[in-house]
Amino acid sequence: MKEKRNTHLKVQELCDCYATTDPLQEMSRLPHDTDQEEGALKWLALAALHGINNNASRITIHKTPKEGVTVTAEYRRSELPSPGEDVGQHIFEAVRQITHIDASKGKTQLALGLRDSSVDLRIKIKSKDGHEKNVDQVPRLMRSVAHVKAHAPKSG
Repeated sequence: MKEKRNTHLKVQELCDCYATTDPLQEMSRLPHDTDQEEGALKWLALAALHGINNNASRITIHKTPKEGVTVTAEYRRSELPSPGEDVGQHIFEAVRQITHIDASKGKTQLALGLRDSSVDLRIKIKSKDGHEKNVDQVPRLMRSVAHVKAHAPKSG
C-alpha cells in the first residue's frame, strides 16, 4: 500500500532537499514540471527559501484571467519566475490544504521545518468576490519577513 504523505510535511522535505540550491533557478524550471501538484509544493518550498535567503519583506503571487499567474518580491520589487497557470492553481490549493483553512477568511500559525530548525509563519487567508489572498509572514525575529499574497478564484 502506498503511503500518502501530508502536504505540509512534503513542503518541509522539499525545503530540506532544495536548501543548498538557487531557488530562483529551480523556480524557473517549474512551468515545465510534468507533475503539477508536486511542482506547486516545490514552488512553495523554493519561495520560502528565497524569502529567507534574500531577506524578502513580501512575495506576492497573483492570478487574474487577463494576466495569468505573476509573482513579485518586495525587497526590491522585482518579478520572480512564475510557476505557470497550472502549477499556480495548485499552489493556492496546497496553501489551503496545509493550513486546513476552508472558510473564506481565516488565520493560523504554521511551523515550517527547515533542516535542524523551523520558521514560524503567520498565515492569513481572505476570499472575496472571486479573489483569494494568502499571506504567509515569517516573524521579524528572523530578520526576514516573507509574505505570499495570492489572488485567484476559490476552488470548490
